[in-house]
Amino acid sequence: MITQMLFRTHDKKVLWFAFGILLAAIFVPLSNLLLSDGNPLHVPDHLVPLLGKYLSYALLALALDLVWGYCGILSLGHGAFFALGGYAMGMYLMRQIGPRGVYANPLLPDFMVFLNWQELPWYWYGFNQFWFAAVMVVLVPGLLAFVFGWLAFRSRVTGVYLSIITQAMTYALLLAFFRNEMGFGGNNGLTDFKDILGFNIQAGGTRATLFAATAISLALALLLSSAIVKSKYGKVLVGVRDAESRTRFLGYRVENMKLFIFTVSAMMAGVAGALYVPQVGIINPGEFAPANSIEVVIWTAVGGRGTLIGPIIGAVLVNFGKSVFTAAFPEFWLFALGALFVATTLFLPKGIVGTFQQFAKNRDELKVAAAKEHAYQAQSAKSAGDDAIVSAHTQAAE
Repeated sequence: MITQMLFRTHDKKVLWFAFGILLAAIFVPLSNLLLSDGNPLHVPDHLVPLLGKYLSYALLALALDLVWGYCGILSLGHGAFFALGGYAMGMYLMRQIGPRGVYANPLLPDFMVFLNWQELPWYWYGFNQFWFAAVMVVLVPGLLAFVFGWLAFRSRVTGVYLSIITQAMTYALLLAFFRNEMGFGGNNGLTDFKDILGFNIQAGGTRATLFAATAISLALALLLSSAIVKSKYGKVLVGVRDAESRTRFLGYRVENMKLFIFTVSAMMAGVAGALYVPQVGIINPGEFAPANSIEVVIWTAVGGRGTLIGPIIGAVLVNFGKSVFTAAFPEFWLFALGALFVATTLFLPKGIVGTFQQFAKNRDELKVAAAKEHAYQAQSAKSAGDDAIVSAHTQAAE
């Protein structure tokens, strides 16, 4: 019964893709921990956090696809929600260092001791508890998105103007977090993490577990996104994307619908940032850079916006290409990224997955048209009494 319910409320392709992600959550850690280095199926230690980083980016791209692909909101500030979730996790990890820091202060992080802070700021209280940090990971980005969206959507700011103010928001946060007075490490950010939930963050088992947690989170977010877009609410969202004024004329509160999906998307981006930080080992204001948010748009466009699966594929492929390309030609990566976006816009406007879906749809439509044509010819031949022609067209139609 549960399986039937899942297949009714989700796209089958999405279900199988989520199942594949869950298999990766099992295979990669087991392969890394149990198989020897000489085994062809062994995943090297350095590759586990790298793959985890790719999946964190994939979750961020999926979050953007919810608002851009299905609601038409081109957000150029999703990197801000990602970074806020990362900072919330980074604050928890910094509190876990305790007296093991360079200055051996049991309460203050090293950068605060260096800057002559005398006491822990009030907004750092509670981050010594994992549950509190986990709540902040979704609450802070969600609250920012709610306030920002409430102000923007009720004012009916749309299109390029909305994109510009989302980019202005993330740039303002970038400038704020660069300041030492903010109490978040300034330019250097937060780093030198030791433990997470009492486990050594550098241990192979911990890194494998973090990868598994990231993969499971991505699969669950994919299923949640599929449930949203397949629901009646999701259908109306597409209506908002394609014809907002008509949807509003039908009586829907468009601003409320936008606000809900924007807030949910921001929370997903915050979770992605929280999973990213312990695997990369650092979070700094550079994550707020507007260029990072623009890169997320490129991942989504390359994979195929409005497809759910496409942004995940696009994020993994583009970042894998970035890892390879920056190692060989680091100074040309931004040119390559720009060329990729231009090529996608010109030759694959629907992205990789969207193009394949359109191809499959056209092929099915041709088959249906051919079957109808053969059925018509068979009916005509039957009226004329030619049994041989009737048989041939009937077989062709089948």
